[in-house]
Amino acid sequence: MKHPPPPIHTPRHLGLACAAVLMLAPALNAQAQAQKGGGNAQSIYTCTDSKGRRITSDRPIVDCLDREQQRLGRTGTVREVIPPSYTREEREKVEAKRRAEQEEQARIQEERRRERALLIRYPNQAVHDKERQDALAQIDDVIAAVHKREAALVEQRKGIAQELEFYQGDLTKAPLWLRRKVEDNDKQMDVQKRFLADQTQEKQRVNARFDEELAKLKQLWANTAAQSR
Repeated sequence: MKHPPPPIHTPRHLGLACAAVLMLAPALNAQAQAQKGGGNAQSIYTCTDSKGRRITSDRPIVDCLDREQQRLGRTGTVREVIPPSYTREEREKVEAKRRAEQEEQARIQEERRRERALLIRYPNQAVHDKERQDALAQIDDVIAAVHKREAALVEQRKGIAQELEFYQGDLTKAPLWLRRKVEDNDKQMDVQKRFLADQTQEKQRVNARFDEELAKLKQLWANTAAQSR
């Protein structure tokens, strides 16, 4: 029995065979890569790190080991949500660090808010100097009232002394009402002295606050001027 002769490969047949091989090559290569990488070669890992950056990679992301990562397929669908890979103790440390970062961010935002408020309230040094003068003037008015009250108590004490002359200046011989008058005068003088000391300290606190504000404002005014150039 005669076998049919083998097919003759014309140039057209050879061209079709080569095209088929070229079309199959990418699929074969992808299959080999998937088998080599445990089937995840077609996956994309994505997460948002502690700085708010969106990161993507073809493998688990080191910067996101403390948070969830998503493994996406070729079409962008979520195939898997990968939880943080830290131990409980490590997660506690990471959480403490994250809280510290959040507190620092909150502090920075509050500081910027205060700086904006300062610039609105004090657009220049003349305004700041005027408010300092007004604050100190109010305290000076209180101090002047204290001195006036002290002067009145001194005059009152002179009258008490004249009344005590009748008893040769011996307070123990004076009547109860006069002894109480002396005692009340002494207490009032002590009150005025303490109040005067408090107002003196208040002036120091006010000056210190305005000095601190002025140092900060000079930086802010300089930065604002530089930005407007």
